[in-house]
Amino acid sequence: MTDSSDTCSCSSPQLADSCKPQTTAAALAARVVRRHLLYRYLAILVAALVAWVFIYRELAPFSRWFTFDVLHLAETTRMGSAVQFFLFDTPKVVMLLVLIVFFVGIIRTFFTPARTRRILAGKRETAGNVLAAMLGIVTPFCSCSAVPLFIGFVTAGVPLGVTFSFLIAAPMLNEVALVLLYGLFGWKVAGLYLATGLLVAMIAGWVIGRLRMEKHVESWVYETRAGETSEAELDCVGRLQAGWQAVKDIVGKVWPYILAGIAVGAAIHGYVPQGFMASIMGSGAWWSVPLAVLIGIPMYSNAAGMIPIVQALLEKGAALGTVLAFMMAVVALSLPEFMILRKVLKPRLIGVFIGVIAVGIILVGYLFNALNLGTLALK
Repeated sequence: MTDSSDTCSCSSPQLADSCKPQTTAAALAARVVRRHLLYRYLAILVAALVAWVFIYRELAPFSRWFTFDVLHLAETTRMGSAVQFFLFDTPKVVMLLVLIVFFVGIIRTFFTPARTRRILAGKRETAGNVLAAMLGIVTPFCSCSAVPLFIGFVTAGVPLGVTFSFLIAAPMLNEVALVLLYGLFGWKVAGLYLATGLLVAMIAGWVIGRLRMEKHVESWVYETRAGETSEAELDCVGRLQAGWQAVKDIVGKVWPYILAGIAVGAAIHGYVPQGFMASIMGSGAWWSVPLAVLIGIPMYSNAAGMIPIVQALLEKGAALGTVLAFMMAVVALSLPEFMILRKVLKPRLIGVFIGVIAVGIILVGYLFNALNLGTLALK
């Protein structure tokens, strides 16, 4: 048996006083180590940002040099045009993705799913729709997390319509889509996509809330009690580490979609005749927007894989509204997500969910085409 007099348990004032110097010294040493680690991370970050800017500026001349001087492909040929497109867009999209995912990964440490649930719980429905759609931009979401997020929101008292505003905005208005749109097409197109996407998420959630379809949620969901998880506050080092971890997790998952999307975009850019896409996805035909949405629903991709395809379609004469409606349908009306949500929603509610979003996306497409906004994407 260990003699209690030989241990420093700090159970008495005298023993507590004797333990304080050791505890304080250990804490100070830990803070010093943490501070040095922070300085090291910041130095690496600054150097990486400088290198990022330099490399990004040289992508266009490098792609032209490698395609036309090293590979000896003629600039006027379809193959040369497609290869140059691929060599330029691949590093460009990946670099933009790494940059934004890192910083949004830091922002996301302030908005965990449990904290988001607490923010939305108890809000009035109309205000909740607005807040939920805005939070959907910066909070983590993917198809595999649809069920636990839905259960957590509903059992925490978040109204059904508010929950749907979040579920719509999170995949459609993620940081990848917005920043890649900005990097490839400028702030006007990115801003329009953000504004209309928020509008679709808010109105769709509000409409679903007005329909009072709570009875079409599986009964076992309401019988579930949302558990609270502990959320330790991160320091600056922890947030920087979270940003880097987000880069490894997200970029590691989406890079195949990026390559596939850029490959499709390069093929369209090099081999699809000028004006062909305009005849199918132009603003002249009234059926082009609904057709684009119908084509997009069964497809499964993410925003990173869609951006290069959007770029190539626009360069071939497709209308901006039709193309963005197609992109919104692919990323917001995902069949795998609906299959997962079937665990918690009855078919009628899923049907209403799809219908409301599809109508909203079609109206956005018509609006963009009517305002003749296609030239913004090419400036």
